[in-house]
Amino acid sequence: MMTWVPFDEQYAAAETDELRVLVVGAGVAGMTIAQLLRRQGRHPVLIERSRDPETLTDDDHAGYMLALMPMVDPVLDALGVREDYRARSVAIDRFAFHAHTGKVIRQDRLGSLLARYGEYRGIARGELITVLSGAQCSATFDSSLDAIADAESGPAQVQVTTGVHSEEKDLHEAEFDLVIIADGLGSHTRTLVPGGESEGSVDTAWGGWVAWAPADADSNQVDELWGEGFFLGAYPVKDRIGIFLGCPDSREPLGARRFAAEVRSKLTTLTPRIETALTAVAEADGPYFWALRDFRSSQWATANTVLLGDAAAGFLPTAGIGAGMSMESARMLAAALDSTSPAQLPAALRRYESAQRPRVERAQTASRQLARLMFYLPGALVGLRGFLFLLVSIKTALAPIIDLLKRPANPQDVENPSLRMW
Repeated sequence: MMTWVPFDEQYAAAETDELRVLVVGAGVAGMTIAQLLRRQGRHPVLIERSRDPETLTDDDHAGYMLALMPMVDPVLDALGVREDYRARSVAIDRFAFHAHTGKVIRQDRLGSLLARYGEYRGIARGELITVLSGAQCSATFDSSLDAIADAESGPAQVQVTTGVHSEEKDLHEAEFDLVIIADGLGSHTRTLVPGGESEGSVDTAWGGWVAWAPADADSNQVDELWGEGFFLGAYPVKDRIGIFLGCPDSREPLGARRFAAEVRSKLTTLTPRIETALTAVAEADGPYFWALRDFRSSQWATANTVLLGDAAAGFLPTAGIGAGMSMESARMLAAALDSTSPAQLPAALRRYESAQRPRVERAQTASRQLARLMFYLPGALVGLRGFLFLLVSIKTALAPIIDLLKRPANPQDVENPSLRMW
């Protein structure tokens, strides 16, 4: 449960720690690292720009769906929230691929394929934030990090503003040994540190509307329809289905209702779920349009700052692995920081970036490769794509992701050498 705690109160607790940590952003990555550090006995200060806990988790602000792969299981176990996660999510087993006409041309047992590595489950993002917050999670909402001074050596001098959405703002000056920047793909904070600039981002020139549909009998099945000039996905979560209707950016002005009608006119086969999905988008009240862009930073860590999650490498949703990699990265960063003193911090951050960055960028590259198949094919090749999917299994399509699951991240690769038993 998230609790709004004043900044000064959080900071007073952090000052008792040998390593004083500020976490910027209470999304998936920031929430995970803050809670893992608290399990170590630390008192990280967690700040979040959202107005309040409800804003962070409601459907209007956190309202999209996630399919989480097994790399999250060790994180959930470390936080002691696995059972709550299961209660708030659904198991996913089947993946149904539709041709551009709407006809189902292939079904794969994706959950069974991944079962040897752990669970594959669908959950709403707001529900995941609630799970990660556990029984108690202190955060200062309505806040932002505005400045970091002397960030190349020694403690970081920071300026934090509280009350950012009100007329009565307060400026706080504080000192931290480490600033963890985890405020998402559109992070402003990463521009405050060296390496925060982009190394190479991808703009698909596509986006899509997000809507919710009622749950149906196929609660363990994902449906994807890769069409000519559109994409439609249906992803089960607890008690409902998340819908994503994608289109080129140039088609966004048409609006969700008219574009859904256009897609419907192109289909010769309408399964009940596809029918429900299109209706949900058409009838949604001001559905959010999600621009499909990613981000890759040129550097993750300095002597006392580190980028985490989407602030370090923001994913396209095409492989369904971005949130899972954010949680895995948080677990690895927590391992690197365990029993680490300020003097040991630069070496710990180097170990973390050296071990985790290649894994994250391999997963991000896989997402980019799938995007080429989904968004960039000319119309003449759309039918051929469907034919290829008759021949290529989901196991082959996700081979780079499965390879990461076969070789899971190992916290021992980043841990403090003084913790090792000789």
